[in-house]
Amino acid sequence: MIRTTLTALVAGTLALTAAACNTVEGAGEDLQSASNTVEEEI
Repeated sequence: MIRTTLTALVAGTLALTAAACNTVEGAGEDLQSASNTVEEEI
């Protein structure tokens, strides 16, 4: 029972971590795009 619970907890944590990495990467790309647009306008 403890092993199953621990496995589910670890799997959930890994899934959330992977989703967070994708979100941060996407936010970084958005900021870079906005920065390039502002730089071109200046």
